[in-house]
Amino acid sequence: MSQRPDLTRRRAVLEHEWSHWVPRLGVPGTRPGGSAALRHEVSESWARSLGSVDPGRDSAPVTDDGRVHQRWTSSPLYGPVSTLAGELHSIAEDAGFVTAVTDESGTILWTCGGRTMRRRAERVNFAPGGRWDEQAMGTNALSLALRTGRPSSVFSAEHLVSALHGWVCYCAPVHGRDGSVLGVLDLSTTWDRSHPLAMSTVRTLVSAIEARLATEVSRPARLRLTCLGTERAVHEGRPLPLRPRQWEILTLLALEPDGFAPQRLRAALYGDRPVTPSTFKAEISHLRRALGGAISPRHYALTTPVSCDAADVLRALEQGDTDTALGRYGGPLLPRSEAPGIEEWRTRLEVAVREAVLASTRPEHALRYGERAPYDAQIHEHALRLLGPEDTRRAIARGRLTTALRD
Repeated sequence: MSQRPDLTRRRAVLEHEWSHWVPRLGVPGTRPGGSAALRHEVSESWARSLGSVDPGRDSAPVTDDGRVHQRWTSSPLYGPVSTLAGELHSIAEDAGFVTAVTDESGTILWTCGGRTMRRRAERVNFAPGGRWDEQAMGTNALSLALRTGRPSSVFSAEHLVSALHGWVCYCAPVHGRDGSVLGVLDLSTTWDRSHPLAMSTVRTLVSAIEARLATEVSRPARLRLTCLGTERAVHEGRPLPLRPRQWEILTLLALEPDGFAPQRLRAALYGDRPVTPSTFKAEISHLRRALGGAISPRHYALTTPVSCDAADVLRALEQGDTDTALGRYGGPLLPRSEAPGIEEWRTRLEVAVREAVLASTRPEHALRYGERAPYDAQIHEHALRLLGPEDTRRAIARGRLTTALRD
């Protein structure tokens, strides 16, 4: 009984905020004289949400510390959305939106958009790992679409959480072939950028995703890359010969499935070197032809399923599976490449694998990694600490340590 007056007061605060925003923003549906009817579905959502969600919270709760990459790559939406990644990036960046895809629980698995809008969205955890179901974040377009199974929009102070009152969101659920809701596609932006065509754009994009779902049972990776320690590419079952620059482009696109804006990819390949735009575009065009068109224009991203040993290593490390990571880690990433983007990823991978080995309590991890790092005294010392006094493998670790210290 004690909660009831509190909920009534919080509801009154929300309605006061709503009445404050409506005349000022000219919300569609405003009655003559300036008053507006609060939509029934919004009012009902408020009533359901107020008992579990504080309107004063500043951001969405996080699932699995934001580590949802594995959930995303195993989602049935991953393939269809990946094929549309270039178009989604272009729409979001051109119109000043953030695009998001959730799973059936309302957890965001993937986003794209311009840097400024993504930073704003990240402040409220409208980012991978953020939970946006009604129980977690109250009234919002994603939670309504998941609940009703229909396209939904929520404008400004219709949101239960006041931190979202500067936003407008348009979204629609994505249905599988059996009619079940697999997730939601959302376009969000600040209220002053609201656009009457946004909802029709969302509907069109969802129709395109559902069309791909209808024809795609389970597409295996058509492109397989080995870029750790050696270089090997197989496309649709056949070896794919690539020039060094094409290898660099393909590896970067495989490691960053969200893709690259042209300027960023150019910097990752050439750094400060003076390279003409035509040379850069020619490299992209040659690789696109070799892949049968599987690179999106404008915003460069792969539009075909890809398997990459470097990505496998990172995924294993995210899951705490050091054994698998070491099994897939064949050596440095494209060891002959001097492209800034590749060098950055090479270092990132080397550091991540090494730190995982040093954190492991299994001596075989240190011994296996030590084969590829003969001069890393710390690794050999770690192996010796983990090996028992009677373990014959101590001689291996001791010999490696002696060599490393001597040199």
